[in-house]
Amino acid sequence: MLIAFLIIFFLGTQIGLWLLFVKAGQEGWKSLVPFYREYIITQLTGRPGWWVALLLVPIINLFVGIGLYIDFARCFGKRSFLDQVGTILVPFVVFPWWGTDKKVSYWGASATEEFKKKYPYKKSATREWADAIVFAVVAATLIRTFLIEAYMIPSGSMERSLLTGDFLFVSKINYGPRLPMTPVAFPFAHHTMPITGTKAYWEGLEMKYRRLPGLQQIKRNDVVVFNYPMDADAPFNRPVDKRENYIKRAIGIPGDTVAIVDAQVFVNGKEGETPVEGQLMYQVITDGTDINLDRINDMRIEGGQTNVPGQYIFYLTPALANTMSGWANVKEVKPFIYPQGTEEPTKDIFPQHSDLKWNRDNYGPVIVPKIGWTVQLNEETAPLYERAITIYEGHTFEKKDDGYYIDGNKADSYTFAMNYYWMMGDNRHNSLDSRFWGFVPEDHIVGKALFVWLSLDDKGSFIDKIRWNRIFMSIH
Repeated sequence: MLIAFLIIFFLGTQIGLWLLFVKAGQEGWKSLVPFYREYIITQLTGRPGWWVALLLVPIINLFVGIGLYIDFARCFGKRSFLDQVGTILVPFVVFPWWGTDKKVSYWGASATEEFKKKYPYKKSATREWADAIVFAVVAATLIRTFLIEAYMIPSGSMERSLLTGDFLFVSKINYGPRLPMTPVAFPFAHHTMPITGTKAYWEGLEMKYRRLPGLQQIKRNDVVVFNYPMDADAPFNRPVDKRENYIKRAIGIPGDTVAIVDAQVFVNGKEGETPVEGQLMYQVITDGTDINLDRINDMRIEGGQTNVPGQYIFYLTPALANTMSGWANVKEVKPFIYPQGTEEPTKDIFPQHSDLKWNRDNYGPVIVPKIGWTVQLNEETAPLYERAITIYEGHTFEKKDDGYYIDGNKADSYTFAMNYYWMMGDNRHNSLDSRFWGFVPEDHIVGKALFVWLSLDDKGSFIDKIRWNRIFMSIH
């Protein structure tokens, strides 16, 4: 269906351009040559010829290209709002229509003052508003898609590096803007329409994963926004770019070997970097007297008292743990670490394989897949990589009595077609991350978190609701 649509789109547009070029006194073949075609359009519209060079500049080329073709339509007297919408959205329909309409003729260079004096056109107030709204929507959509987008931290999985209520700017250009994979969607709605709760996108047209060149590759410990891989499953079954946005730290990059021993991350056999503001779950034991929970609330510490008198569980940074250990009634403060060989209590650790006694604090090792890497398929590796092979790379995978089958063919190995990443939250005991759902494919990467532009404390009031010390804080 997609191929048929693209054929109709490009063939219809090209036929229309040929006909319009002929009406403007140009040879039709000139409409077939990319960039030279646009150069001819600059001559027909009265725009500078050097505008063609701007078509080579990512992002800017979108604005210039749209403007150039709207000017081209105006050369034929097509200046209404609907004419401009048709030029942008369905050129394969309107261009052939205008090209075959005997009433449509070339009026002249629409961008010149002579044209505007000869053919004055006054917009109505409604048209002025419509043009302004359309321009704003188009500009904002292009900026959000290709440059930068605002996000809010909804949960505490990155505390205290990032706090619930932090508003971030996320760069699309650092890792390269991902081209829309589900292009027909309602502006400013990610996957669900407000009020109605229905889908904000149409799945009838889906594009392959493509990404423009970026400024850098993802580095270890970058804070990355990505689409939640598990939204591929029921009940959501969402397309890649419409899956929920998550934010975590890239612990492992393609080709890395990641392991966790007693809550300490190891990458390629070396201790990984521990976030300064990262948190663990701590057991706090007092002398039998209660801890003042109002004080805990004022310090914005999560947790509370257990069923055992004088014992508490709190999520703390090392600095907070050190502070709390100095309190008069506190006898002991120690990290609550799940022992090696102990199964995860929630039984949902990736890859949910009963033979692996892994938990959130003692995990792996696992190798993060890299494009071109070949893994040997066996009882140990198949559970780890089956989801990547099937859900993310689109193959069938079966285990039979005589071995493994991929796309119906017997296979003892698999070579990956994409890069993958291992993502973890800084709040290590309160984060659902790669330890629970596995690898993040490269086509799920949205962008790099740059800085906090606003931070709101839901427990604050009036002026104290704003965390002033976090405004314009860079993210590391």
